[in-house]
Amino acid sequence: MELWLFIGALAAIYLLPGPDMILVLQTGSQQGHYPALATAAGLAVARGLHVALAALGLATLFTTAPWTFNAVRYAGGAYLAWIGLQLLCSPGATADIDAGREGLLVAGNRRAWRRGLLTNLLNPKSLLFCSVLLPQFVRPGEASVMLQFSLLGGLLVGIGLLFDTGYATLGAVLQRWFAASPLRASLQRWTFGSLLIAFALRLAA
Repeated sequence: MELWLFIGALAAIYLLPGPDMILVLQTGSQQGHYPALATAAGLAVARGLHVALAALGLATLFTTAPWTFNAVRYAGGAYLAWIGLQLLCSPGATADIDAGREGLLVAGNRRAWRRGLLTNLLNPKSLLFCSVLLPQFVRPGEASVMLQFSLLGGLLVGIGLLFDTGYATLGAVLQRWFAASPLRASLQRWTFGSLLIAFALRLAA
């Protein structure tokens, strides 16, 4: 029963609009399915790292040394704002089928993976989220605490990847609709760019 509550809590959280969701949707709607999947993979790796850091108790560092929390969130906010400004200043949507050579596609996927990784890794709230949520579902008397923490962390990463894959697919479906009209393409860039900048300001604040 508690496992289903944990899964339900994760599903509710991943359905809430946030910088991760917006980044995957934006990548899919502008660059296509594979770069969006690469972004989702980067987010998954970052979440896995946050689970590992939470298991090591590093989230307490934010409590004992608040300047570290501020440093990470300012860096994360600056990175999100930089991505948003890049979108606002970009010339327009580029479909992955127009990317040309295979080398450009690989480079684009690698860049998308890195954006996903850094966007989540530089969000200290993700580490705090893991540190607060996961221990609530660990039962010390039932099995190894570290094993339970690892299994719950695996679910957190896996369910997040499942949702992000869905968002990547949705973004890719929207890609051609946006690309069919210069007005829609501009609307896409300004909407996603503004949202990312808004999330950046919220994180920094």
